[in-house]
Amino acid sequence: MTVPKTADAPYESPRPPRIFGPEYRTASLGILLVITLIAFEGMSVSTVMPAVSEDLDALDLYGASLSAFLIACLLANVVAGLWSDRRGYVWPFLLGVGLFTAGMAMAGAAGSKELFIVARVVQGLGGGAVIVAIYVMIARVYVPATRPRVFAALSAAWVLPAVVGPGLTGLIAETVGWRWVFYGIVPLVVPALVMLLPALRVGGDTPAPTLSTGPRSRPLAMTLAATATACGAGILLYGVSHLHDTPVPGGIATVAGLAALLAGLPRLLPPRALRFGRGLPTTIMMRGVFASAFFGVNAFIPLFLTEVHDFSVAGAGVALTLGALGWSTGSYLQTRRSYDRPLLVRIGATAITAGILMTLLALVPEVGGWVTVPAWVVAGFGMGIGMTSVNVTAMHQSPDAEQGANSAALQVVDTLGSGITIGVGGGLINLIGHDDIAAGYATIVVLMAFIGLFGMLVAQRMRDIP
Repeated sequence: MTVPKTADAPYESPRPPRIFGPEYRTASLGILLVITLIAFEGMSVSTVMPAVSEDLDALDLYGASLSAFLIACLLANVVAGLWSDRRGYVWPFLLGVGLFTAGMAMAGAAGSKELFIVARVVQGLGGGAVIVAIYVMIARVYVPATRPRVFAALSAAWVLPAVVGPGLTGLIAETVGWRWVFYGIVPLVVPALVMLLPALRVGGDTPAPTLSTGPRSRPLAMTLAATATACGAGILLYGVSHLHDTPVPGGIATVAGLAALLAGLPRLLPPRALRFGRGLPTTIMMRGVFASAFFGVNAFIPLFLTEVHDFSVAGAGVALTLGALGWSTGSYLQTRRSYDRPLLVRIGATAITAGILMTLLALVPEVGGWVTVPAWVVAGFGMGIGMTSVNVTAMHQSPDAEQGANSAALQVVDTLGSGITIGVGGGLINLIGHDDIAAGYATIVVLMAFIGLFGMLVAQRMRDIP
């Protein structure tokens, strides 16, 4: 008898295999190394951008590199998901690793800002494909009872880069130059591929047992929708970032980008996703809700602490570092036994909302900026138990033929959610906080708290209709 894939079905077996036991050890280590490299790249770029901008004489690299990576990543998410469902995850994974590695080498060798932007595009294509292929790999290689532990390990793989990445990257940039931050990652790809060979050999080059015939299985339509969504997101972010200095062109770009985004996005998601339909549609959307609320504040905590409370850059980074540790702790705790996943997601949304609102206490002079440290540990804990539970539930609810498409959908809403709220936050800082950073930050916090509250209210819709 086949057990239906619902959010309420059990996730445990009497004795689930260990992810570092003989059966999964090399695959788990390979996956974690790949994710760690991608995480380190993400942490490194923000740290070395001042040096890159000065060397290449291009202060506009900040926004352009974000938009270029975002557009490429969105497109790769969808194409890799289609490919994984129809042909297996091996080639999307290998091509993604190859592109990511090539992009790192190109960034290190870039002699102009144009070449650096091209390198960011190549990195986005590779990173987007790799993440989706790894999700499908987890769904097809690991038994369901083991998947929560794998996703928890993925969260933990971001902790080391978050803790040591900025400092190590700064040291490398100051001693041998920023280019070696990118060059140094390239040779580390080889051991990751060697360790993943067993997982790539076991069924990774075969399609799902039953191919989907739904609208998200049509390559041309999905590619066009992904292109519209990615370009729309890029134009929207450009428009929002220029509303303060060129209101009319910025407004036109914002409206045009939003229109393109809304034209393409629904075709990339399960039916009824934008209406938060019960079951899988809401599960997918909760990933975007979490990313929007958390990263919409996370991006501006260093600015707030350095500008309002005169923190050093290193001191401001403490809150983000400990937030990553809270995330890892939450991910670990959700592996201890079988849980009601929608309930965990609601608890996670509650913790994120509470952590976001706690940061407002830093506006009180008598409290000070250090209150953001425990606040962000709480918010990170919510991300750990919530995001991991969303991932586990999405794979559990996905038919085999749609694992790639739904993995791509998770990444799309995550990238869009964080990218758009960060972009909107930047616009608010320019409009409201140009002369008063505290007021701009407070506005961002309130808006992101509303998103977290919305997540608390809709989390139970992850349950399938009885």
